[in-house]
Amino acid sequence: MNYPMNGFVPTSDAEKARAFYEGVLGFELVSDNEYVASYRAGANKIMLQKGATSPPSQRTIVGWEVTGIRDVVSDLTKRGVEFLRLNMEWIKQDDLGIWDSPDGKVAWFKDPDGNTLSVSEH
Repeated sequence: MNYPMNGFVPTSDAEKARAFYEGVLGFELVSDNEYVASYRAGANKIMLQKGATSPPSQRTIVGWEVTGIRDVVSDLTKRGVEFLRLNMEWIKQDDLGIWDSPDGKVAWFKDPDGNTLSVSEH
């Protein structure tokens, strides 16, 4: 299927999530109701599912394909995003936290709920 995608991200604190997704990442709020807050992320939407009670995913749940990953990571860092430093021998990250993986470059960060997000360049 070649249609825009909706990504679903659980949140237990919709106000903190809004401050992050709208204020820090710069996404546009499209709609907000008692169940979900929808944000425009390029051609796609991120749907924040309110009232989450399950633990956050430690694996990446949403990622963005970017061009110029070093510039993107630097910009997000200036906005207050903290990139993860993984303590794994086989993942060598550079000074910004970017891993030069076999398939491209990737850097991970967490949202206020502790969900793991990423930016990558392939």
